[in-house]
This record gives sequence, structure tokens and C-alpha cells, in this order.
Amino acid sequence: MSNQSGPLLSLQNVSVRYKKSRSLFKTDYYHALRDVSFDINRGDSVGVLGRNGSGKSTLLRVLAGIIDADGGQVVKGDISCALLALQVGFDPQLNGYVNAVLSGMLLGLPREKIQHRMEQIIEFSELGDAIYDPIKVYSAGMRARLGFSIAVNLDPDVLLIDEVLGVGDAEFRAKSNAALRQRILSDHTVVLVSHQPATVKQLCNRAVWIENGVTYMQGPVDEVVNAYESYMAHAGKRD
Repeated sequence: MSNQSGPLLSLQNVSVRYKKSRSLFKTDYYHALRDVSFDINRGDSVGVLGRNGSGKSTLLRVLAGIIDADGGQVVKGDISCALLALQVGFDPQLNGYVNAVLSGMLLGLPREKIQHRMEQIIEFSELGDAIYDPIKVYSAGMRARLGFSIAVNLDPDVLLIDEVLGVGDAEFRAKSNAALRQRILSDHTVVLVSHQPATVKQLCNRAVWIENGVTYMQGPVDEVVNAYESYMAHAGKRD
């Protein structure tokens, strides 16, 4: 992918820590991210790899602006980022339609523009009349379909996806993969967290490997994924 105007997003030595109470009078800290640095260029499709607890989901929340970094710097211009994750961004007491409108407003879109796209959102999600049911009665698959449909049809500058492509029936997984692939081919910018190296290879042109909250490796997708798979194979033998 070409980069004519500098990075769309840049992370420079970013760290995030959470408070962890050890006793009534003593507080410790858990470092989810320790030192993460990489750039995201317009049109990139970046896969983020790493074991459970390596800081991948925290990284997406930093990129989305949901949480602030405790150290380092996140440099981004006036761009919209939408985080697609099953447990993020929906009010369970409100129905799917209202949640979709609120999601669009949080991306900075005017209400009229969002409502103009609601027919596309409902059609893609395949929820039908369930769009008017409260989110609290939705299954995980229904939330995933709505979240993906909102993110794709409201067209943010950067789409952040957290382990959602494996949710739902096979037909919708194929549909969502096709929609994501179309975004990538149309030079949209995507950051995808996945435990599946094959998915990252299939959908991304670059990859970042996070290990213990640190950028362990980044570069062309084949190089990073092959190194990660080799590392995990040897780690499994040691275990």
C-alpha cells in the first residue's frame, strides 16, 4: 500500500497499566502494554498477533480512543476509528436501532447521515425486526452481526476488529470476510486482532506481533506470521 502523506496513526513507545489491589493499603500495577511502537498507513490492513494476555485488546482500545496511554504517544489526526468487539460500545437496555445511531454519532457522523444508512445496516445484519429488540436479549452472534454491519456501513477512517470474525454461522462468517476483503481491496484501513495466523495472512498486508506488551516484530505479513508460528510451535514443545 502506498503512503503519500505520512502515517494515519502512529504509536510511539506506548504503555498502559491497570491498578491491581494487593491489600487494603497496597496497590500494585499490571502493565498491559509496556513499549509498543508502529505506524498505520492509509490503506494498510494490519494484523495484530500475540498470545492471550499479550495486550492486543488493550492496544485496540488505545487506537479507538476508549482509553488513554499512560506513557508514550499516540499521534493521529482528525480521523474516525470504529472498534468492532462483542462487548464494547452497546447499551444493553437500548434496542439495536438506537445503538446503531449512537455508534454512528460517536464516530462523528450527523444523525441524518446515519439514518440514511440504517436500511443498509439492517439488511446486512440480517436481524430483521429484531433490530427493535433491546441488545440485552441478543445472542453473541446477533451482537456480532450488528456490530460488523454498523462498522462496515458507517465507513470509519480506521476499522478496528477484535476477534469477531469467528462468531456467527458459517454463511455470515463468509459474508463478513467478503465485506472485509472488499474494504481492504478498496484501499480502506483495517486493524485486525486474531488468534488465527491463517486469517491474518489471508486478509492483511502487514502484521505486528505483540509479546508481553512489547512490539516483538512487525513487517510484511508473511514474514511476521511465519516467525510467530515457528515461535509458538517451539513454545508448545517446551510446555
